[in-house]
Amino acid sequence: MERLDAPSASFVNSSGLAKASPMGLGLYRIEPVGKVGSVRTPTVQLDVRPKDRLGLSRLLFLLSYAGEQGFRPDPVAAHEDRDLWSALAESLAQLAERALGRGVLQGYLTVDESLRTVKGRIRISDQISRRPGMLVPLEVSYDEFTEDIAENRILRAALDRMGQVPGVRPAVLGRLRTLQGKLDAVTRLPAGAPVPPWKPTRMNLRYHAVLRLSELVLRNASAEAGEGRQQTASFVVDMAQVFEDFVGTALRSAMAAYPGELRLRYNALLSEAVRDSDRLSVRPDAVHMLGGRPVVAYNAKYRAASDAGASLTADHYQMLAHCTALAVPTAWLVYAGRGEMKLRRILNTDIDIVEFPLDLSQPPSAILADIKELASQSWGEVVRTAAPAPGR
Repeated sequence: MERLDAPSASFVNSSGLAKASPMGLGLYRIEPVGKVGSVRTPTVQLDVRPKDRLGLSRLLFLLSYAGEQGFRPDPVAAHEDRDLWSALAESLAQLAERALGRGVLQGYLTVDESLRTVKGRIRISDQISRRPGMLVPLEVSYDEFTEDIAENRILRAALDRMGQVPGVRPAVLGRLRTLQGKLDAVTRLPAGAPVPPWKPTRMNLRYHAVLRLSELVLRNASAEAGEGRQQTASFVVDMAQVFEDFVGTALRSAMAAYPGELRLRYNALLSEAVRDSDRLSVRPDAVHMLGGRPVVAYNAKYRAASDAGASLTADHYQMLAHCTALAVPTAWLVYAGRGEMKLRRILNTDIDIVEFPLDLSQPPSAILADIKELASQSWGEVVRTAAPAPGR
């Protein structure tokens, strides 16, 4: 139990990271709700860490790769620290200093304006619709070489957000403010605005690392004035969803080396019914298709019964239903943890369920190598089961 004031308890509950239940006399029972991250106010610091105490670099790698940002083999660099916020702030400061070390990146930005002279090209359709019969002003578009480009807007927004987090070490906060000052000419992103798109090129190569981290900060972290004008901050992610997204994205890349196509979140009917609303359906995390039909199914489960093996109940029942609905002989249960790969033949069926552990404490290159091994093993099983029996 923890002693909290009412605004802090309300913030914990609204963060989605944990549940704060009042016990009386200002005491609250804090319970996790299946997500990981950190929430902070001037009086509260609450951390929920991933299983196996994964470091920030590994967490950011999973988040970044699951975002399908170019299927990068390199991890998002992060300064490791026991305090997630200190680690994020230090990492962002280091990468931003490296990116801005040679000055602020400039690029071409398309500008639409109304001018009294021709600049760039005239937008004929806008001119006719907005100013019929008028020669001036002219509706024109032109490219301006400026610092006010998507890359700098993303970086400034991430620096602004991290600078609002309460409790950031003064030295790091000073560095963040110095970096913000270099981007004074850049437009601020409005609160709640989507992250503007950017494309990795040779011209913005020095920004790649800091932009990857900035996008993760903007999509997963919030920092704002809460109740009573207190500064609050939260960084909350659903590890079950992150793990599912990561496995699906990495497996689709690995299975591209084999015939067929991997589809994510594949819907299939489990039962027949007169009315569509009465039909039961299943949705494996991934299904590999060959010749227009499913040949193998996959499910990714972040939580397992223990490091020694996956749950022996609900997960396997679910995989059995997937195999039945899809008419496939094998399903692969990928779970986060250590252990040995196990094959379980389901009694009174020809269905195999294979448990495949994925140790997330390994370096990113080793994790991706394991995914490639999963692809190789599962494709080998497809080939084996499809081969005709000897003597036929």
